[in-house]
Amino acid sequence: MSAKLETLSQKLQDRFGDKLLSTKLALGELTVEVAANDYFAFMQTLRDDADLSFEELIDLCGVDYSTWGDGAWTGKRFATTVHLLSIAHNVRLRVRVFADNDDFPAVDSVTSLWTSANWFERESFDLYGIAYVGHEDLRRILTDYGFIGHPFRKDFPISGHVEMRYDPDQGRVIYQPVTIEPRENTPRIVREDTYGDPAHG
Repeated sequence: MSAKLETLSQKLQDRFGDKLLSTKLALGELTVEVAANDYFAFMQTLRDDADLSFEELIDLCGVDYSTWGDGAWTGKRFATTVHLLSIAHNVRLRVRVFADNDDFPAVDSVTSLWTSANWFERESFDLYGIAYVGHEDLRRILTDYGFIGHPFRKDFPISGHVEMRYDPDQGRVIYQPVTIEPRENTPRIVREDTYGDPAHG
């Protein structure tokens, strides 16, 4: 494992102590988890502390763990995962925070710390329904404003709830309930017995 990541891991443990719920070094990456109540202060320290100096937020995404591990997951359902970069120290860090409430998942917004979080948080809200408290313009970014539900949630139907089409009588696009019948396609593969046999061409 990278000595730089081991040093960072120890530095974080010394600095934050039991506020770090977990620390994991794997596959050349360091991942730490913090509680939702500590998330904003933790992130602010990561940015402002000269020994850490994570100046750049390079990614933020939502995660739905409800079917993780073939449905064996028993913890909180929704998490936000953030990837940070310290240019000064040439090191990356992944931070994960779980929303406390599965029915209305919410964590603090970090747009006041890194403006690059703006669209990422909007995307996570749109696709997973995670609310970012303190975000100044939290609205859908990929789906229509009237879209119902959050399409990346594991329990969202593949066909969706509504479909849209152009209605020539009304001269406009209309929305209607999904008319596609659910079905399962099972491909049939027909091969000769000698398929792939070099002796038979």
